[in-house]
Amino acid sequence: MFNLKALQKNKTVKYGVPMLLDPSLEAKVNLEKQSVMLEEEYEKMKQVNLDQWKNIRGPRPWEDSKEYQEQQRTRQNKE
Repeated sequence: MFNLKALQKNKTVKYGVPMLLDPSLEAKVNLEKQSVMLEEEYEKMKQVNLDQWKNIRGPRPWEDSKEYQEQQRTRQNKE
């Protein structure tokens, strides 16, 4: 009829079905609160002045991060 091993390997069955069968998990995830948080973040982003924004590169893996940060701070203070 059906292959049990194939069902066990199926990601939908393995991860999706337990989520649908667990109402306590749904109670923990408050979707209404998340949507309110997204709206608040959107309002904050609307107020940000992007015209004065500068892209500052982070240190490379082979660079000393503290030394690089000091260089960036001195460059910002000069401007």
